[in-house]
Amino acid sequence: MKKASSKKPLTTAKSVDEYLARVPQPARGTLNKVRAAIRSVVPEEATEAISYGIPMFKYKGPFLGYAAFSKHCSLFPTSMAVIKTFKNELKGFETSKGTIRFPQDKPLPAALVKKMVKARLAEKERKR
Repeated sequence: MKKASSKKPLTTAKSVDEYLARVPQPARGTLNKVRAAIRSVVPEEATEAISYGIPMFKYKGPFLGYAAFSKHCSLFPTSMAVIKTFKNELKGFETSKGTIRFPQDKPLPAALVKKMVKARLAEKERKR
């Protein structure tokens, strides 16, 4: 596993829609695809907000975030276990303790994002 960059996100928006509007293409399109995949799986009561300067889904606390950076996009599952569970499927992507990095013009596969969201949901439910 390669270490991910800790560079700041591209914007300091007040809402997720404002954040995405400020992200240049192709990263905006990539993040919209990731967001759609996440939204298709999270429970209805999950909310979206800007947290730590990035879009974050919240469900019983911080759940999953994503962001655009100057040279890549990132997914933050807020769980090392999720990254470890899917390490084989994440080969070819740069990962670190809590981050999955991917090219601005190539979103993570939607099926993989959905599986990671479901695993994160199961993890949240176990901790209740």
